[in-house]
Order: sequence, then C-alpha cells, then structure tokens
Amino acid sequence: MAKAKTAYVCSDCGSDHRKWQGQCQDCGAWNTLTEVRLAAAGAASAPAGRQGYAGAVGELQSLSSVQIEDLPRIASGFEELDRVLGGGFVPGSAVLLGGHPGAGKSTMLLQVLCRLATRSRCLYVTGEESLQQVALRARRLGLSAEELQLYSETSLEAVLAQANQHRPSVLVVDSIQVLHSEQVSSAPGSVSQVRECAAALTRFAKQTNTVLIMVGHVTKDGALAGPKVLEHIIDCSIMFEGGSDSRYRTLRGHKNRFGAVNELGVFAMTEQGLKEVKNPSAIFLNRGDVQAAGSVVMVVWEGTRPLLVEIQALVDESNYGNPRRVAVGLEQNRLAMLLAVLHRHGGLQLGDQDVFVNVVGGVKVLETGADLALLFAIVSSFRDRALPEDLVVFGEVGLSGEIRPVPSGQERLQEAKKHGFSRAIVPKANAPRGDIAMDVVAVSTLAEAIEAM
Repeated sequence: MAKAKTAYVCSDCGSDHRKWQGQCQDCGAWNTLTEVRLAAAGAASAPAGRQGYAGAVGELQSLSSVQIEDLPRIASGFEELDRVLGGGFVPGSAVLLGGHPGAGKSTMLLQVLCRLATRSRCLYVTGEESLQQVALRARRLGLSAEELQLYSETSLEAVLAQANQHRPSVLVVDSIQVLHSEQVSSAPGSVSQVRECAAALTRFAKQTNTVLIMVGHVTKDGALAGPKVLEHIIDCSIMFEGGSDSRYRTLRGHKNRFGAVNELGVFAMTEQGLKEVKNPSAIFLNRGDVQAAGSVVMVVWEGTRPLLVEIQALVDESNYGNPRRVAVGLEQNRLAMLLAVLHRHGGLQLGDQDVFVNVVGGVKVLETGADLALLFAIVSSFRDRALPEDLVVFGEVGLSGEIRPVPSGQERLQEAKKHGFSRAIVPKANAPRGDIAMDVVAVSTLAEAIEAM
C-alpha cells in the first residue's frame, strides 16, 4: 500500500510547501502553513463501479444525452426554511448552517429533526453538547423525541462508522469545527481538520444519498470560521442573523445549488423554540402613533418576495471636527457615497452634520433599491419635516444624480398596496403599467425626487 503524502498549504494564498516553515515564501504571511494530507498515488484508469466524490463515476457522454430528473425534496416542516432552501432538503446534498452563538442553530435543527424522525431515519451527532443537554432542550421545547437517534462523538471515523451502520436519511453534525480525523495531525478546528472532515462527510452524503447538515462557527467579523474551500465543498450555505437582544431571527441563503440565493426567512424566538413569521412586513412596520421626521418605508426585494421595512435617519449638528457617519443594517461606504451625491445634485450640505441611519427590526439591506428611501429619510430629518405615513419609496441613485430602476417594481408596488400604502415615489422606469389604485410619482433625477418629496 502506497504511503500517504503530506504537504503544507498557506491558508492565505494557497501555495504549497514541502515542509513547515514560519513564513510563506509567496505571500510573506506568518504562521499560515497548515498540514494537508494528500491521496496516495493509484492507478491511472478508474475501475468500473468506482465511487467518486459526487457518487458513482459514469461514462463519457454529451450534455444533451444526460437524463434529467426532478429533484426530490424533503419538507423540513418550516415553510420559511424550505423557502431559503429552495423547496426543501435535497437527498445527497450538503448544507452548512452558520450563525453567532445563541442565534438558534441547534434549536432549529432539533425542532426539524424531531419532525422528520416521525417519517424517516434521522441521526443527530452532537460534539459540543452532551446527550443530557440535548434531551433537556427537547423536553423544554415540548418536542416528540421518541424516534430521533442521538450520538455524542467528535471522531470523524467513529461518526462515519455509525452513519454507515445506521444509514440515516438526514445526518446532522453539530458542529464541524469540533470534529477531528486521526489521519490529520493537527488540532480540531484547524484549517486542515475542517477541510478534511467536511470533505469526508460530503463524500459520504453524496454516495449514500443522505441529507447532510453541518453547523459551522463564525468569527468575530461574522464570517464562517475555517478555510474558504469549505463553502465550495457544500451545496447550500445559510446563515442565521440576529443577536440575542432581538426576538426575531433572519435566515438568509448565501449559496444554493438547488434554488435561488439571497432568500430570506424570518423566525421569532419564543419559549417553545423558533416560530415562523408568515408576514414579515407586518412586524417590521410596527410604527409609532406619532409620525416623526426622518422615517420612511421602503420596499426591498429578498430572494423571491418583496419586504416592507422602515428606515430611520437622524441628522444632528456635529460637535467635533470630523462628523460621524453610522449605518446600522446598511453599508457604511454606500452611506458616504449617497451623502456626496445629495450634496452635489440635491444642494444639501451635510459636511458639518452627524448622520445616523438605522433599519428597523434588525434587517440587513444589501440591495441598492434602498438608496432613494435612505436619502428621503436623511432629508426629512435634516429639514425636520415628517413624511406622510402612507408613502413608500424605492429606487437606486446613481453618481450623476439619476434614479435608476430596480427589479420587480410592479410586485413591490402591489405589496405596498396590500399593506395600505396609497402613495409612492419610484423610478421612472418602474412606473405602473396599469391601474394599481395608488398615487405613484415617477422620477428620473434626484432633483425631481426632492421636489416631489
């Protein structure tokens, strides 16, 4: 049997080294070389029936001759989770669930597996918590746990042996950072351990048609801990967003090979676990009785559905030489850019003002359709004049002051009409084509938008 070889790979640039050293010769980074086990040299030709990374190795064929079948889906029991997944779990897929500590990752997976265990085999591998802790959580949440199988282990070889014996339809590993392989000589949670363990589990899932769900830790910056190749290995990556100080949690898809990305699911954390929020716009539009200046409602597009959220701005005279620019739920650099556009094409000088912007409800807005609503909130706070309660705004603002259209403009207006809004200021290209029973003002420049405001 050929001896397995090892290499040392830089986690920053990916260059290979034959032996360990303190500094990478290519990028100059220190203490970034990690040991990687290489496969032993084998035969040049693949034998018949050999199992590859994505299943059985087939013969060479043209793209048109590949037989296409509908992907079966396994409903999780949560419509919001199925929406993010693209319709449910796909057998043979690898799903990575990340989030901050206390976001509700283990709670959601325990609720999902207790429901799935009534109709299929499920195995929950816990490496961070004991079996008693998991059982106490299930009792506290009032879950039916008679059919769910638990296994407390951190060894990759022991987990794969148990999975081969039990043959589950759904396998949950909580978490991938605590697993370790005996064939990799590094500490659990290191780059090489996470990569090798994730690759071995994903290979098992694809070869046995098992749904694999791995829980991943995040760094202090909110990114998934471990090597970047971990996100390339898996099929679906979803992230829990929302801190422990907020009741609501948002589940957002960042990668999905079986559905749309950037889908958003909203949950509420209660004493009985996570509950679905079927109408997220209603909770994000819980506005006060008195309409204050600096507040406006915008329509953002999350995945395949519109979402109404309130954006607030506070503009106040700065007491320091360097005014502050604070954005919560929005991109900080885009706020600075829009303030420059407002000065150049809107005629408002805010260079001596502190500007604070917040998206109500803890939602993170990633699209550019919130530009016009953001500027409206800033102008409203600066002029100390409240905007109408039945007004909704959306549109992208360009550097030359033009108002650019956004996708799915008609659906956004229909969603606003459904929630009782009667007035809207939108880009000219997103003007309604038919009668929508709303007073819609279509603008093409920032000057026209401020005048309509």
